[in-house]
Order: sequence, then C-alpha cells, then structure tokens
Amino acid sequence: MTWLGEVGDCMTRPSAVVFGAGSVGRGFLGQLFSESGYEVVFVDLDAPLVEALARRGVYTLRLAGVVKVEDREIAPVRAVDGRDGEAVAREVASAALLATAVGARALSPVGASIARGLIQRWESGNDVPLNVIICENLHDAPERLGEHIRAGLPETMSTHMTTRLGLVPAVIARMSPVPTPEQRAADPSLIVAEPYKVLPADRDAFAGQIPEIVGMEAVAPFAAYTARKLFIHNASHAILGYLGSRRGFGYGYEALEDNWVRSRVEAALDEAARGLIAEYGFEPVALREHIDYLLVRFSNRALADPVVRLARDPLRKLAPDDRLVGAARLAQKHGIVPEGLAWGIAGALLFESPDDEHATTLQQRITEQGLASTLQAVCGIGSDEVLGELVLARYAELR
Repeated sequence: MTWLGEVGDCMTRPSAVVFGAGSVGRGFLGQLFSESGYEVVFVDLDAPLVEALARRGVYTLRLAGVVKVEDREIAPVRAVDGRDGEAVAREVASAALLATAVGARALSPVGASIARGLIQRWESGNDVPLNVIICENLHDAPERLGEHIRAGLPETMSTHMTTRLGLVPAVIARMSPVPTPEQRAADPSLIVAEPYKVLPADRDAFAGQIPEIVGMEAVAPFAAYTARKLFIHNASHAILGYLGSRRGFGYGYEALEDNWVRSRVEAALDEAARGLIAEYGFEPVALREHIDYLLVRFSNRALADPVVRLARDPLRKLAPDDRLVGAARLAQKHGIVPEGLAWGIAGALLFESPDDEHATTLQQRITEQGLASTLQAVCGIGSDEVLGELVLARYAELR
C-alpha cells in the first residue's frame, strides 16, 4: 500500500478546499492536490463520510487499472460538513486553492459558501488571487458559479472578482464508478478509480500565477478540449451504455467486447473525430491515439463500470448541444453523415431503467406525445431531416 503525504505534516502545507467528496473529489482531485503538496479539505453533506475523513485524516484510493489494482492512502486530509457555514467560510478564507465537484444543482449553495469565505478573506486584507478549479459537466459552469458568488458579495467587493478570483473550468476524464453498498459498509472513505491522471484546465481563466498541480495541463483554446471530452469520451461512453443495455450487458467492458456494439461505437468515434479535426484543427494521428487509448480504458474489467451508470439521465444526454446530438450536428456541419452517432441517439430514446426518473420521463413522453414529437422537443431533430430519418430507422431496428 502506497502512502501519499503524511497526516502529521498538514501544518506545513497550504490547503486545497474541495467542494464535493465523491467520485471526482476523492477519486481524482484529492490525489492530485495531495501529490502537489496541499492539505486537502473536503466539504460535503454526507455525514458518515465527513466524520470518517475528519477522524482518520486519510482515505483509501483504489486505482483499478487494466493491468493491476493498487491501493493508495491519500493524506493529509480533513473534512467539513457543508451545512456548517461558518466552518466552510473559514476554510475558504485561508485556502490556497479551491475546487468544485458537486454537480449543477449544488452550484448555488457552493457559490454562497465561497462568497462568505471571500468576504472574510478580503476583509482580513488577504488580496492574494484565489483560483477555483471547476470540475462540473456543464458548459457554462464558471458563469453560473460566478453569478452565485457575486450574489453573496457586497457591491463594494464584487469588483474584486475580476482580479482576485479565477473561475477555471477543467475537463474531468478519469472514470470512477460509484462505490457499492458493500464497499461503503466496509469503508465509507474508500473510492475506486482508474489510474488515468490528466486534468486539462483553461489557461486563460486563472487569476495570478497558475498553480503547479500534478497532472494538470493549462491549455488554450479551452473550447477545443471541452468539445473533445464531450464528443469523444462522453459520447462514446453513452453509446456504449445505450447499445450495451439493448444487448443485455451489465458492464461497459462486456458491451465493448461485443462486435456489434463495438463497430457502432467506433463508427460514432470516427464521425466525431473528423468533425473535431475540421472544426478545431486537432492533429489527426494524435487524436486517433487518444481514441485508441480511450477504448483500452473502456475495456478495463477491474473498474467494473455498470452499463446503467453509463446510460443514466438520457434526457440530458439527448439535449441538442450535448454529447450525442451535438456531435452529430458537428459532423453534419462538416459534411459528415452521422450514421454511427444516430445509433447512439436511437439507443438513448429506447433506454429504460426503473431507477432512472429521467429515463422514465422520456418513455412517458414518447408514449403520450409520439416519437417524432419527442425527437423534435428533446433533441431538436426534425423527423423529416437526414439525421431524423437515420435515428428513426435505427430506433425501429433496435426495437
């Protein structure tokens, strides 16, 4: 077992406050920040997890690779209950770095908490720029978080945000399945993730000096990297989930081993890659290598990523600018017929899961309003256009 940091050296380390101690927080950011010399302070609402982290000062990260599985102890760490506003504000006021990994719905309370901490920080005379690494699967996450922070600041301080606060979007591509109930019962702090360790962040969004973070790559233009993540990683992962579900597989690696599924995933990846090369000028060989490595990571049996996790929330994933339709539209923009991507859209329209309220809502809409109407309303795709015809044909075949 490998130790990263020592619990006793926290007094000599600057602190990195991470909002969200879940798959991204503990499964990725905690490791990077610990290896970079920070004491990691998690803010979360999960009381048993917060208690375990606060009491132990360390947690177990199980790196499940294709070749080997390795446990690492991440330290030094602390945890604060997100409901304790004063405690959270104190942590923000003294932090050297912030990060969020909470999901879109939690950005409002997180922004309010950051604002309270910034007031304390700036009233004390600390004008050292503070950066927030924003790890949310959301196009406009920096703008949304910025609005919530600004709403909590007095007008005299809101101008400080332009020079003293960096709202830095980042691309999260490390895969980390949700711990099973058995794993959580044995150790509530345990988190499983793949070893992949690259964190692209928007170079132009930092305030002051860019911090040196292990694995972080400050890149520009950042839009190209967010598009690559969305239309390559997220799109192919979703298609693997939807087509794997139709074929009755339980895990992503099982679906990828099926020639019928894999051929359609690879076709979608090829279409998306050609669109990205035309739009952003990616180097074709490098992008192909990126895709080949991604498929190796998807084949990771040790990670045991369930198909239902890859496929969940089809309403969001079918939005006109999201991973499936967005990739298809980019391909069409550059004269590429999105035949492979149409399989993914059709699979998403057919996805059923009793535990997924968004999947249930989608099926109800199709039943009540019809497929063509739902395709237009949810995806922005007309049934009489080329993409619509492709999707409807594949939907009929999948049924």
